[in-house]
Amino acid sequence: MQRTVSPDIVRLIGNTPLLRIKLFERDFPGLEVYAKAEWFNPGGSVKDRAAISMIEDGERTGALTHRKTIIDSTSGNTGIAYALVGAAKGYRVKLVMPGNVSAERKALVTAYGAEIVYSEAGEGSDGAILMVRELVGMDPDKYFYPDQYSNPANPRAHYEGTAVEILAQTSERITHFIAGLGTTGTFVGTSRRLKEHDSSIRTIAVEPEDSFHGLEGLKHIPTAIVPKIWDPSLADEIWNCPTEPAYDLARAVAKTEGLLVGHSSGAALWAVRRLAETVREGVVVTVFPDSGDRYLSTGLYGRK
Repeated sequence: MQRTVSPDIVRLIGNTPLLRIKLFERDFPGLEVYAKAEWFNPGGSVKDRAAISMIEDGERTGALTHRKTIIDSTSGNTGIAYALVGAAKGYRVKLVMPGNVSAERKALVTAYGAEIVYSEAGEGSDGAILMVRELVGMDPDKYFYPDQYSNPANPRAHYEGTAVEILAQTSERITHFIAGLGTTGTFVGTSRRLKEHDSSIRTIAVEPEDSFHGLEGLKHIPTAIVPKIWDPSLADEIWNCPTEPAYDLARAVAKTEGLLVGHSSGAALWAVRRLAETVREGVVVTVFPDSGDRYLSTGLYGRK
């Protein structure tokens, strides 16, 4: 059996599997649905792609040296990715996280040796953004602040990686692309490349239906600090996902296909089902940003 040999862990980021999703096949037999299984990245999420892209961009430009500490705000997955890459490359990492992120995410960041500063839980990701800006402002020479919400290297990771992989894995047959909005990097970078390849590919962005939601990792853009990398012109449609139906679909795909996924993957499945009711046929690709194992303490899989 052939096994991959890698000089270090960060070289294993990307080239994730594309999985066939069968959840909707009985009702919509003409629709092929696939999902990028991003938990196959070494840090367990799609955010590994953005983290390595931003850190290596900082290295190339000279903005990041080993005299500086990597700092950013994060709701969890990007923080885990920063911590992993920082540990592998020998950088100190300091993260500002809302106090209510899952216990699993906090434990993972700590395991990689990163420092956590907690922002007010009720202020969500926006509160963490404001706090990290304050910390950097007090001592700018101490930190390398990638700013995942503003850094072009975030969507570039998906323009150069995720989208290229999807085109190859579908033999360029993709007709629709669906992804949730957090930093917006995954959607923006992937959609931009797909549209350049074939402008007829329909792109659908998914956000929570309001600012008070339970879809961890996603942002309700109209009521949040808008990421500078967000480009709404790349979205043919933007759909507002309710929380509970997304939870239900996450649980359903775990029980019927053995895919333990997170909240935002449930939101992606909600959008796939909504699309299926309209188009009935095509090749739909979405992104499952992470696994559900880092949400077990949140109750996602503890409810009926």
